[in-house]
Amino acid sequence: MANEAIFEQVAAAAKSQGVADVEAIVASHREALTRFANNIIHQNVAEAGRHLSVRAMVDGRTARASTNRLDRDSIRDAVAQAIALTRASQPDPDLLPLAEPADFPPLDRFFQATSEVSPAARARAAAEAIGVVESAGQIAAGIYSTGESSFELYNSRGVAAHHRETMARFSVTAMAADSSGWAKASACDCRQLNPVALAGSASRKATVSRAPREIPAGRYTVILEPAAVLDLAGQMFGDFSATALRDGRSFLNDRVGKQIFGKNIAIQDDARHPAQAGAPFDAEGVPRKPLTLVENGVVREIAYCRAAAAQAGVDPTGHGFPLPNEYGEAPVNIVIAGGDTTVDEMIASTERGILVTRLWYIREVDPYEKIFTGMTRDGTFLVENGEIVAGLRNFRFNQGLLEMLSNVEAMSPTVRASGEEAFDMVVPAMKVSDFHFTEVTKF
Repeated sequence: MANEAIFEQVAAAAKSQGVADVEAIVASHREALTRFANNIIHQNVAEAGRHLSVRAMVDGRTARASTNRLDRDSIRDAVAQAIALTRASQPDPDLLPLAEPADFPPLDRFFQATSEVSPAARARAAAEAIGVVESAGQIAAGIYSTGESSFELYNSRGVAAHHRETMARFSVTAMAADSSGWAKASACDCRQLNPVALAGSASRKATVSRAPREIPAGRYTVILEPAAVLDLAGQMFGDFSATALRDGRSFLNDRVGKQIFGKNIAIQDDARHPAQAGAPFDAEGVPRKPLTLVENGVVREIAYCRAAAAQAGVDPTGHGFPLPNEYGEAPVNIVIAGGDTTVDEMIASTERGILVTRLWYIREVDPYEKIFTGMTRDGTFLVENGEIVAGLRNFRFNQGLLEMLSNVEAMSPTVRASGEEAFDMVVPAMKVSDFHFTEVTKF
């Protein structure tokens, strides 16, 4: 059944129960994944799904019900559940009428080449990557996934917003006796991925970091590769939210309009950046506006959903989540401006420091000062006199983002980076002074 026809059934079922205001999200996905470990491909799986989420509005109340059964009876049942939940809920004084239709240019992020990648093609790519790692006497593990998704939003005010895109991801870890290396990349167009090059990078890291040294914890100049920048800096962007500020749970309380990072830090939220992914509208159908989150180290703009914007007397920015929710909004297309210094040049200019591939087990220590703890992994190196001289035992760090982003000495050109974060970002590598490592880990 076409998605437009599904919404027609939703609207008709709601009308039959005396409800005129209704919204529907119809989302679908199809993803296939090839997994390898111990230098062999051991899994190929595929999944496809389609679901409907219905939100009703009655007398200042709203609630939502969902189903993955899209026959007429199941659609009618989902509408009935949404209406029953709505009538049982408490009124929300901040609830706005459904969004009105808005114009926005579509984003072309669907690539047939990605959609048509076969299990055999993924297997060939994985086998070639395994061959690179295995030829160095190492063990390879990783995944190659490809898929497509769609997100369509309809409401009884006439909103009909559509987005469709593809996504490919390749991740590889090379493991030696006492060291490891890692690389990962993602793109809407699978032809932008180079599994052999990623495997080569991971293998070189495992080779260079073998027989790792142990040096004392302390404050060091650190070179964070893009994945490590994403892993750590990506922890703060849920706070660039008007709702979070209103609730007093953002580290930006009393800091908007003030310089809190170095003057060389500029951050945008830009759904239309060519290296980004995602829809050009939010979960209420509001077009996503580009935001200058940070300029010259100063916090300039934050995200507003419709409700938060109405309370503040400003226009919404198109960053709202599906209603009802307690989070409001957040920027999700982060672009941290870079520089023109390569990682090799950062290494060459460093008298003594540490090169970090990526981070993991990141946990927040101080929400207002944005201090995090976590560990390095899969490629941590000692830099002396402008050269990588050895691999290092991994460290635990305890680092504040305000301090870190005030101590950036150099940045590389930006790339689309993948890491531990739930969403990818466009970021540079960074050379940072006085990064705080608190202890050497046991592995």
